[in-house]
Amino acid sequence: MFQLGGKVALVTGGNGGIGLGMARGLAQAGAMVVLAGRDAAKSADAVKALAAEGHKADAVEADVTDEASVQQLVAEVLRRHGALHILVNNAGTNIRKAPDAMSLEEWTTVMDTNLTSAFLCSRAGHGPMKQAGGGKIINIGSMLSIFGAPYAPAYGASKGGVVQLTRSLATAWAADNIQANAVLPGWIDTELTRKARDQVKGLNERVLARTPAGRWGVPADLAGIAVFLASSASDFVTGTAIPVDGGYSIS
Repeated sequence: MFQLGGKVALVTGGNGGIGLGMARGLAQAGAMVVLAGRDAAKSADAVKALAAEGHKADAVEADVTDEASVQQLVAEVLRRHGALHILVNNAGTNIRKAPDAMSLEEWTTVMDTNLTSAFLCSRAGHGPMKQAGGGKIINIGSMLSIFGAPYAPAYGASKGGVVQLTRSLATAWAADNIQANAVLPGWIDTELTRKARDQVKGLNERVLARTPAGRWGVPADLAGIAVFLASSASDFVTGTAIPVDGGYSIS
């Protein structure tokens, strides 16, 4: 029930970090993974790495904050691979500033990248998934879907919105056999969080002290939850928000 052979998975922001970790897990389970991102060279390198491991992978350059680009992205996936069964809305960014220091442009940039892109991609993917007889949507939230942080007003708002969007999609499209769930990564060692450790004094020590697992996560820690939520093993699981955080949120 965890096999994904014959399935086509689109992973936004899939050329690095958590997105690539999840894409690798889906590919290991047999899916054709299509990586979407703005950095074509980085995506090409990720595809080469996956192919070298014996996996099926492709990439499409796209700006998932742009409605027309998203429509073209999904159309290109269908043209190349004939279907869309799995969508991972992983594209994300952050601008670390206090609310009083954040401009409207900065706020909009974060909201568009993290939340509006998930809406646009899900809406574009709905028709192809319905036509295929069902599908799986995996939205990437955050610990800041649960907690507050003084330096992340837009990021926290966007990731809280991701959870509520997930619940709306789950209820709206259940009749189409589409399950939508959110994953809430804890502190994962990525390019984004390395910047946070540079910008937020004492963050590394606080994370290690609070996390029962005693370490930062790595992108590979997200592979298993991706396979579960993309497979038939989760056919009766929808509208959930699942922390993958080494116990950070319960300690």
